[in-house]
Amino acid sequence: MVKDMICFDDVSYCYSRTKRWVLRKINLSIKKGEFIAVMGANGSGKSTLCQCINGIIPHSLSGTLRGKVTVAGLDTQEMTVAELSRHVGVVLEDPETQIFTHSIEEETAFGPENLQIPAAEIKERIEWALNIVGLWHRAKDSPLALSGGQKQRLIIATALVMQPEILVLDEPTSQLDPVGTREVFDVIYKIGDMHSMTIVMATHKSEEIAEYADKICVIRNGRIAAFDTPHAIFEQTELLMDNWIRPPQVSELSRRMREKGLPMSLHPIMLDEAEQAIYQ
Repeated sequence: MVKDMICFDDVSYCYSRTKRWVLRKINLSIKKGEFIAVMGANGSGKSTLCQCINGIIPHSLSGTLRGKVTVAGLDTQEMTVAELSRHVGVVLEDPETQIFTHSIEEETAFGPENLQIPAAEIKERIEWALNIVGLWHRAKDSPLALSGGQKQRLIIATALVMQPEILVLDEPTSQLDPVGTREVFDVIYKIGDMHSMTIVMATHKSEEIAEYADKICVIRNGRIAAFDTPHAIFEQTELLMDNWIRPPQVSELSRRMREKGLPMSLHPIMLDEAEQAIYQ
């Protein structure tokens, strides 16, 4: 049985084109079913960390990888990207770059068809994946008819249909409005909760991460600056400022109330916690 679903063992990475070490001696273990948010300033190494999990590094990008990354017990350096795709689903920032076909159904079928999965099984998988993201009723529609949030949910379905153990999302809501952002986070949380899928998400969305994530990994200049629960991370004002992380509005409000001398027995990061703290 795999102890850790994802393990970074003293991992460093340098892109050939820049000659700069983007990751530096990363040691990180993520268990099955955990929802891990990766946060930090632009250029800190968040996307590079994600690319190490799905095998893009070292197989598709030119550079030097030191240390070892294991995914579902497999050494990523010994597996191809195609082999890793059976274990790791990927959702990128811009859904438009991942849409190729004329219907939602065809788009969802693309991955398993390339793996030559039997047609009957593909049909079952498509219905299952599209039901999870709330798009089964639109299976025959064009992806172009979808809103931004719906397109991103479609891309999540194209990852789910491969039935991976791990889902890696690189800034999946950065181009979405608040409604689209909430739609995507609700789907991702449901996936993790119902199917015990391990989720790693690079994001700047503090409000949603406070509500959904199990832990936050803060990356600074290619190193892990902190790895802890959302409560523990969002309480550290200096850590947040140093890494350009905006705290949840509730957390910021409670901090200002304490500075004004108003007693707060808790350090809330969500609205219901703030209500509890105020009424105590």
